[in-house]
Amino acid sequence: MIGVKKKEDIFYLLFIEMTEKIITAGEAFVDLVYSYENVNDKVANLKVLETECDMQVHKILKALNGSFITPFDREDIYAITKELDEIVDSIEEVANRFVVFNVNYMRPEALLMADLIMQSIRELDLLFKHLSELKKNSIIMDQIIEVNRLENEGDLVYRKALTILFREEQNPIELVKWKHLFEQLEESLDSCENVANMVEGVVMKYA
Repeated sequence: MIGVKKKEDIFYLLFIEMTEKIITAGEAFVDLVYSYENVNDKVANLKVLETECDMQVHKILKALNGSFITPFDREDIYAITKELDEIVDSIEEVANRFVVFNVNYMRPEALLMADLIMQSIRELDLLFKHLSELKKNSIIMDQIIEVNRLENEGDLVYRKALTILFREEQNPIELVKWKHLFEQLEESLDSCENVANMVEGVVMKYA
């Protein structure tokens, strides 16, 4: 954890707080899909965690609105903040759809995608813990590359999941349910990659 040496350093701390909240939400989602019981309670808890992330977004944007000096472009801080929020919004939406669609079982490909989302979130957390060192530490680019790799792996799992679904699922309602759910899971991974790519753009500006 970095200390606040200059006023603008507060944004590094706020991003770290955000990724730690996202980790908590990600862990809750993984617990939901791996231990698919007490679903309503777990989904309700995810909604609470999603709301906490929304509050953190407002905290960052309030700081942004009140700051004359920022560590990098204001537009980048805003975009990164909103895309971090999208990660949690996406997984909370998947969890909510489990209830809405009355999903009674978990497909193995969903577990794989949840694992990849969680790995990506942890890589982003490490990235943001070193973001203040963007001019002198290669670990940031290493994390960006790893998140991209995980998203590519997720694409393969997603395509395989759809292939199996359309070949084997005889119930058209289940097919429609899971097609939508897999798309939502893939969007969550895309959001992780989007954050990494946005940070990469910041690194390129200040290299």
